[in-house]
Amino acid sequence: MSEKGSEATMNELGEISAPAPDASKAQPADAGNSLELTVNDLQLLRQTIEVASGRGAFKANEMLTVGTVFNKLETFLAAVAKQQSSQQPNQEETKNGS
Repeated sequence: MSEKGSEATMNELGEISAPAPDASKAQPADAGNSLELTVNDLQLLRQTIEVASGRGAFKANEMLTVGTVFNKLETFLAAVAKQQSSQQPNQEETKNGS
């Protein structure tokens, strides 16, 4: 099922590494698949981490890494929300001023 050398490994710090995907097997960019992360994707990732940690999916020695990533994600999403809310009144003023 799996190809030789395609498996991910975890070091003693809980960091996961995997070989880069084979570019010869990748689909062309115009195949309709977009390689982008949206804010919605990041919010879904945050929810997934919350659910998984609530269900005990992470071992105790993995919680520091998961928590660090979760905190970075929370900070980023809060900054994006603040930026979007500050831009929204400016867009309304432009519409009303025209």
